Amino acid sequence: MGFQPYRSPSTGRPVRAVLFDTFGTVVDWRTGVARDVAAFATEHGQDLDADAFADQWRALYQPALDAIRSGQRSFTKLDTLHRENLDEALRHYGINPDRLPGESLEELNKSWHRLPPWPDSVQGLARIRRRYIVGPLSNGNTPLLLDVAKNAGLPWDVIVGSDMTRTYKPLPQAYLRTAEFLDLHPGEVMLAAAHNSDLLAARESGLATAFVGRPTEYGPGQVADLAPEGDWDLAASRITELADQLGA
Repeated sequence: MGFQPYRSPSTGRPVRAVLFDTFGTVVDWRTGVARDVAAFATEHGQDLDADAFADQWRALYQPALDAIRSGQRSFTKLDTLHRENLDEALRHYGINPDRLPGESLEELNKSWHRLPPWPDSVQGLARIRRRYIVGPLSNGNTPLLLDVAKNAGLPWDVIVGSDMTRTYKPLPQAYLRTAEFLDLHPGEVMLAAAHNSDLLAARESGLATAFVGRPTEYGPGQVADLAPEGDWDLAASRITELADQLGA
């Protein structure tokens, strides 16, 4: 007999694609952003705690998405939101972005394109890819996700960015339109993520689910998403462990 794909207990269907939340699950955004913030601060003579600044910048992410998810604002790509949030984060620390070179700010905004993978990500994805379609299911726009993949060496089969689905997780259409682009039934798609809220929304949209623990995504003091909080189909501490569970 040939390879038998994992059959999701929650959907009752064999999984054909394993798609990954990217920021935090596959790549280490905090380390990557803080690295570039530290270099930026040195270059421009700014006294910044790079880790704290990265946290502040990231804290503006969900509020920016909420304005779009609620319909208060038309769809805007994540690169643009990150750039707007960068100015707001600088002002939070008493720095006027208008007094800094625009090209330097644009380059710092590209820090989100240069994020390092977690140590197990590339190997784990490569193994899963041998048996399943792999790609991101992320709020990132396509060029952002392409650059992340190129810089981190992520072996995606396909990239469907939020600029293609024109919506942001955890709205159901973010999950359903991605499955539709792949011509798959939602139950044939598994979302792997380090965030329980993402998995809950995916399950409610009919997807299979896998928790991948990243207990230091937000640094050593992280208090949320330390463990699976639902009866997800699978739970693993590394993507390589998830590959084992998927028979890859």
